[in-house]
Amino acid sequence: MPLSFQNRMTTLYDVPAEALMPKLAEKLKGNENIKPPEWAGFAKTGVHREKPPVKEDWWYTRAAAVFRKVYIEEPIGISRLSALFGGAEDRKTKPDKAQKGSRSIIRHVLKQLESAGFVTNVKGKGRKLSPSGRSFLDNTAYEVMQEIVKDKPELGKY
Repeated sequence: MPLSFQNRMTTLYDVPAEALMPKLAEKLKGNENIKPPEWAGFAKTGVHREKPPVKEDWWYTRAAAVFRKVYIEEPIGISRLSALFGGAEDRKTKPDKAQKGSRSIIRHVLKQLESAGFVTNVKGKGRKLSPSGRSFLDNTAYEVMQEIVKDKPELGKY
């Protein structure tokens, strides 16, 4: 007899990222510790970008993405996270070159996640999730899974 998702603990790995990220960003928006700094409207997300983000609430989406990456890759440092959020820089006639994303944005997001109690700093290794951060992400994944099963009941048996 196969277990349904309701009989076992649903984790972040059980839910597609495309469905999880908007819900997670929405929940982070409700947290008073996570808010964009005043310079966020003018900042590019990396040297490989030509313009700043267009979306008004991009900070919360980036915070959700960093939060998810810490869950998956922990322990992880700012340099590795910036490499994950980097991209190809257009160098006109020369070949494109890989560039890292903005470390300042990642550093500020991680500080905010630490002040919210979701992430802890491990000396010399990087950031890890706290038990409350892991619980927050798993509960959000469970909510998203319930919404997915409501739309497609045949997925509930997995």
